[in-house]
Amino acid sequence: MKNDNIPKIGMRNIKTAFAATLCALLYYLVHRTPTFACIGAIFGMGSDLQSSKQNGGNRLFGTIIGGIIGMALFRFYLIFYPDGRDTLLLVPLVFLGTVLLIYVCQIFWKGGVQPGGVMLCILLFSTPVDSYVSYALNRIVDTAIGVIIALLVNSVFPGGFTFQWMEKKFGKKNSDSTDSSSEEIC
Repeated sequence: MKNDNIPKIGMRNIKTAFAATLCALLYYLVHRTPTFACIGAIFGMGSDLQSSKQNGGNRLFGTIIGGIIGMALFRFYLIFYPDGRDTLLLVPLVFLGTVLLIYVCQIFWKGGVQPGGVMLCILLFSTPVDSYVSYALNRIVDTAIGVIIALLVNSVFPGGFTFQWMEKKFGKKNSDSTDSSSEEIC
């Protein structure tokens, strides 16, 4: 009895895992935490190169825009509270930051709102006073590296090529494995 409701592990799944693994390996070799590079690779993977560019662009440009706005607002906050103690001033700043983020993303990169919002909130509510700039810049660089690795993996292993390789390597073609919908499974 065949169950069509069981998801298949498609090539997008494998490529995503491979890109994240490459990020983790690279970062461990240079003694850095791979978290945000791996996230960039996972967000940056798409079913084909074009969707990877869109997904990766959303993550990267959102992180850049949210990082710039977050750094500026946090700097403004530090004028009034140099020790960075929690205050209610952060509440209207997150409102202002979100409005600015959405506005700027509508101009430059519409898909950047969600990842930009994550960056904005992390900077305003979770980053130490003495490291908010370096934190933001490191997250932007890490995200860029992850997205670039996702794009490279998707360039080297496009869906059709990878399925052909698997068929040669593992034998008989499985008609379900080449279904285009399996490529969408992440």
